[in-house]
Amino acid sequence: MKLRLMAHLWLPFTQMQGFDAGARTFVRGQGTTLFDARGRRLYDAVSSIWTTIHGHCHPRIVEAIAHQATKLDHATLLGATNPVAEELAERLCSLARMDRAFFASDGASAIEAAVKMAVQYWQSAGEPQRTRFVHLTGAYHGDTAGAMSLSDIALFKARFGSVTFETRIYGGDGAFEEDVAAVIVEPLVQAAAGMRLVPPATYEGLRDIEPLVIFDEIATGFGRTGTMFAFEQTGVTPDLLCLGKGITGGALALSATLVRAPVYDAFLGEPRELVQFFHGHSYAGNPIACAAALESLELFGEERTLERAAAIARRAGTRLAALHTHPLVREGRQAGTMIGVEVRGDGRRIANDLYGRGHFTRPIGDVVQFVPPLSSTEEEVNAFFDALEGVLAVSS
Repeated sequence: MKLRLMAHLWLPFTQMQGFDAGARTFVRGQGTTLFDARGRRLYDAVSSIWTTIHGHCHPRIVEAIAHQATKLDHATLLGATNPVAEELAERLCSLARMDRAFFASDGASAIEAAVKMAVQYWQSAGEPQRTRFVHLTGAYHGDTAGAMSLSDIALFKARFGSVTFETRIYGGDGAFEEDVAAVIVEPLVQAAAGMRLVPPATYEGLRDIEPLVIFDEIATGFGRTGTMFAFEQTGVTPDLLCLGKGITGGALALSATLVRAPVYDAFLGEPRELVQFFHGHSYAGNPIACAAALESLELFGEERTLERAAAIARRAGTRLAALHTHPLVREGRQAGTMIGVEVRGDGRRIANDLYGRGHFTRPIGDVVQFVPPLSSTEEEVNAFFDALEGVLAVSS
């Protein structure tokens, strides 16, 4: 097939020189399957980068989107509200045991909001010196300037030091300097670091500390690690909780920063005091996206999504264990349905070979990802690992 070069589209995290759009153009999705322009069926083994929960084009979510689009497509949340955003805020806060929800458009935007909330909170609390942030080694919180500042992966960050601010690494002992505004952590697993598992003891030092605690659940939220939110397994209650990716079931862009009442209360005052949160996004709380999110939450109960996720995790865990002795496998890592297989070799080539066998994933360096839709069957999980074993056998 002739190489087809795109004339105008610039893809993220992709070397465009020589990129063959003809080989990687998705035109349709159904359930756990993507269909490319050549008519090939691809199992979406990475949930379109950790977003797809109930499968592509789930009829219930499609219907909810279409119905809402006929009633109210968009209305600003700047000084106004809409009932769909209100309902979703209530549902999310109830599920996470938080008090208020601030909506944005994507995960990095939710992180940016949390950073500014933390800084302004301490100004209102009479401790304006608290402006520093602490994060985990190997952290990743997004690609906007503030989110990059909180990250610790040089490949994504090193070139942009001129537009980031200084941050510190969490030592794990619960001791923090008096200028720290917040500690931000990924619970259980650091996805962008290659599904790096975080030792449970890491979170023990975050109980009852003076700085605010921010949990970044953009990747881990909505059933990915076995519970609705991964922080539930850490024994720590966050002051701020950032959500994204799977919030709409993977159908539309939406994110949220949930906060506890003491944080929210710091922004209350008379209009002339100017203590409200001076931050917002044009499409925050978009009614169509919120309708998709509400339908996704309904499906968690009706389709027993957490139970299905547990079954996927068990089957994948069994297959992953069998790979540990393979000479080309350095390590297998798993937190629920978030799985990484670190290989000795070229992760990109293995992912490309998997594509040829009908499975779409992307490597993180030499880590092959398996983060399947939570609607996947045991047969689909087995088929992915069969294909991976086949690729590794040819590569040996």
